[in-house]
Amino acid sequence: MSQKGVPEMSSITTIAGMFSKKAVVAWALVAGLLLAVALLPKASATENSVVTLEASKSVVAIDPGSESSFLGESFTTIAGAIFSKDLALVSAASIQVDLARTPYGAKKVAKEILFNEYGFKHVQYACLERLWTEESNWRYKAHNKRSGAHGIAQALPANKMDVVATDWRTNPVTQIRWGLRYISIRYETPCKALSKHKRSNWY
Repeated sequence: MSQKGVPEMSSITTIAGMFSKKAVVAWALVAGLLLAVALLPKASATENSVVTLEASKSVVAIDPGSESSFLGESFTTIAGAIFSKDLALVSAASIQVDLARTPYGAKKVAKEILFNEYGFKHVQYACLERLWTEESNWRYKAHNKRSGAHGIAQALPANKMDVVATDWRTNPVTQIRWGLRYISIRYETPCKALSKHKRSNWY
């Protein structure tokens, strides 16, 4: 500072230098922000294009009409085999029911179940054949109006057969299965059940 209160040139230069440095820094910050704003959409667009490209690479064209293209040949083959097996079982069961609607057919079905599922032999079937001939003559619609016994095995009360299936009124196979189950639980064998029937006229 001069004696007259006028700043010296060195002081002015120093102050000017300080202001110019601050201005340069400020303008640099502003320019940086503007540049970032300007480049941001381009960067986003570039990023989106990369994501889109990667996504397109991961997409596999699938024929909507082809199960094997989506699930695989082996899965389709297995599913088809299972479906065919189930269909065959349903068809066999339906044939069995239709067959058992006649006394002759009911005997054949009962014999098959008795041998294959219970492991009994011809002696036991002979006892069963005689027992149910006396009870219902192997007619699935047989009904005792006095007691209420119903079906081939003459279940009493008839709704006992619900334990096997609720279609016992129309399904002779349900009646046969219930009758064999009842004999197995209560008498063990058809011949023992027949012996009881001979003594008491019921079993």
